[in-house]
Amino acid sequence: MSNQLSSRRFKLSDTFIDEYVSKPVSWGPLGHVTYLRTYSRRKEDGKREAWWETCRRVIEGTYSIQKRHCQTLNLPWDGRKSQKSAQEMYQRMWEMKFLPPGRGLWMMGTDYVEERGGSSLNNCAFVSTENIDIDFADPFCFMMDMSMLGCGVGFDTLGSNKVRIAEENRDSEVFIVEDSREGWGDLLRTILEGWQKGILPSTIDYSNIRLAGEPIKGFGGVSSGSAPLKRLIEDVNDILNRYRGKLIDSRGIVDLMNAIGRCVVSGNVRRSAQIALGDNGDYDFLKLKDPSEDRLSRWGWASNNSVVLYDGDWFCGYVPERIKVNGEPGIFMIDNSRKWGRYKESVNDFLVKGTNPCGEQSLESFEVCCLVETFPARHDNYEDWKRTLKFAYLYAKTVTLIPTHHPRTNAVMLRNRRIGTSVSGVVQAINKFKLGEFLHWLDNGYKYIKELDGIYSRWMCIPSSIKVTSVKPSGTVSLLTGASPGIHFPFAPYYLRAIRFAKNDELVPKLKEAGYKIEDDKVDTSAVVIYFPVKEDNFKRSRKDVSMWEQLELAAILQEYWSDNAVSCTVTFKPEEEKDIASALEMYTRRLKSISFLPIKDHQYEQAPYQEITKEEYDSYNFSLKRWEGDSTFSEAGGKFCEGDNCNVAQ
Repeated sequence: MSNQLSSRRFKLSDTFIDEYVSKPVSWGPLGHVTYLRTYSRRKEDGKREAWWETCRRVIEGTYSIQKRHCQTLNLPWDGRKSQKSAQEMYQRMWEMKFLPPGRGLWMMGTDYVEERGGSSLNNCAFVSTENIDIDFADPFCFMMDMSMLGCGVGFDTLGSNKVRIAEENRDSEVFIVEDSREGWGDLLRTILEGWQKGILPSTIDYSNIRLAGEPIKGFGGVSSGSAPLKRLIEDVNDILNRYRGKLIDSRGIVDLMNAIGRCVVSGNVRRSAQIALGDNGDYDFLKLKDPSEDRLSRWGWASNNSVVLYDGDWFCGYVPERIKVNGEPGIFMIDNSRKWGRYKESVNDFLVKGTNPCGEQSLESFEVCCLVETFPARHDNYEDWKRTLKFAYLYAKTVTLIPTHHPRTNAVMLRNRRIGTSVSGVVQAINKFKLGEFLHWLDNGYKYIKELDGIYSRWMCIPSSIKVTSVKPSGTVSLLTGASPGIHFPFAPYYLRAIRFAKNDELVPKLKEAGYKIEDDKVDTSAVVIYFPVKEDNFKRSRKDVSMWEQLELAAILQEYWSDNAVSCTVTFKPEEEKDIASALEMYTRRLKSISFLPIKDHQYEQAPYQEITKEEYDSYNFSLKRWEGDSTFSEAGGKFCEGDNCNVAQ
């Protein structure tokens, strides 16, 4: 590392850090295994990070970014003040009063970010296909690039019927694939443009790609080998072969994006989600998740499908009928996202084109965004949570200081500085503080963040953020704390939580020896699914006990009091509520920006992330488990693991 770069790095006091090295961590019941599996990086000595080391890497990375920004622009930087501030941020992160997104836990403070920019720190993005007649490959390559960095990406089908696929193809030279993320993207671009122009490589040479299981330096993890990429190219050729001499339609666009999603999930990188936004009247799009569709088992599971509503639109009658079957499509109210922050506070966000996979962020095309979670129920009073908000906000705002490697993304991100300071464990907070008091927290907390944004934006000499708050559904991050996920109610008092592990993850044999149920993944041949028994502590009501109307109203209240972006909410409904879905949509599409539904019935998916069990089944499984090496949360009487929700499936 150069002396110049080293001098710009921020470092926490060793004396301060020493206080945390041996402190016990207040993990959620599934927190430690989730942390080790997902967020603990491999150090140079081959060992995994401990929590105190991850916190140090993240906080030092955050303040290093601030320091370099100030030094580059010749702005004031107070070393003593920043040390004090960083120590408090460290403490609040270590106590899990707030947490960066999974991307931040994995990548913040790494050399990869220093060398390649901030794309890997952002957890959501959106890209429009509206201009694929100008650059056919660009949106698909953006999807692949950002997905490989662990970013969930939304896309639309506005490019439908704008590009004609060539009728005949002729061979060009051999294409040699480089062993890098960029190399994979270059091959995808070459194949897509080849189908448009009618010129495809005669041969593809994959020999430079490292073998499966070999370490990936920089980003971290291990290689999946060339197999997922080979399958992707086969899929792309298969999809576009159907369109020879024809215009590619919405189905073709979604198929290509979903095939990319499957390729990334097959690799040993952080897993990502997709959302497809289709036209309200596009019946072919609405039928893409039909169980009879062959694409569902091949790659259709890789995205959620939603329709876009504009002001004055009403969804076609087919939409409620589809929702009754499997919950899809979701609804994205684009004009609500463009016109409003918190309801009814107007905002000029008229360039919004879509949303991220979980629906909590309004985004322009090629825009990325960083979300950060706070956990109000881990606080005892508003003043303590207010203090946490400062550091949660500051983390997300700091991420906007780092340009990405995409010029089009930088043109949007550096202008909007959009962030999403979120609240998780909403149900827990309401149970702890009562609804009225919690809403008072949210209202005042939002105003405080807006005040902070003015102060820090002036200090950093950058634009204020166009929007600053959201309610994300949470993912594995909430498992670290044991928080209820986002705005959602717990699944059941007892259930199995299915979590995917790469087959070559060193935790798999340890968990197998400890007695956990392990199956080969039915979708991803490079992974296994491990089932953890879950008991909800302080259980009051499950999703089955809460009406569809109460869930919708809670989402609307959070949209009014907290989120100026959006509220991610999947409303579960019982069979007797099916008849009211159309009426519910008519009422709440005027008070929300996005919404999705899920029927409460026997699921149609194997290895579902949540499977309800009885107390007797829980006790039997839980007390049969043995302690496994490296677990710091296991009780001697038996394993006790718990909870979490995710906008992704079992991962």
